[in-house]
Amino acid sequence: MTDTASASALGAAMAVADRTPAGLTLARLEGLELMPAPINPDWVLEGAPQARAVQLASGQDRYANMSVWDCTDGRFNWYFGCDEAVYILEGSVTVTGPDGEVRKLTAGDTAYFPAFTWFEWQVHGYVRKVAFCHDVVPPLARLPLRIYARLSRIKARLYTAAFGSPADRRRRAS
Repeated sequence: MTDTASASALGAAMAVADRTPAGLTLARLEGLELMPAPINPDWVLEGAPQARAVQLASGQDRYANMSVWDCTDGRFNWYFGCDEAVYILEGSVTVTGPDGEVRKLTAGDTAYFPAFTWFEWQVHGYVRKVAFCHDVVPPLARLPLRIYARLSRIKARLYTAAFGSPADRRRRAS
């Protein structure tokens, strides 16, 4: 999806998704307004598949997001630019991996597609999925992120040692 389409789709999702102050996002899948998310025409192998999507949530660091995606009958190649775990809500799709292995996914199935891989998708009539995507952090960027995470954990331990845990503070306030 383009950034503009993503922003528009996210806005539509917010009508049915609710984010709590703590960051928990709750969404109702019924009544979602999915926006067109065209498949690259160069990737289409057979038919005229029509895809739609809506982003439900995004991680604070923008490296992770959750979307609902659906597609009509057709066969096409799909490039996974991120690690993606899917849960098939309805319909079925046959996926063929880069090694030629073929798997059929139907409602209730989960699958994981590693970043930077191509898979062929054959949608049988219609498929709808929830996708959990995680952008892969380039190796050179990982070290500063690991240092930041470690410093954050140290800060949390020092804060807890000095002031107690949030549960302790609530009990004292009562």
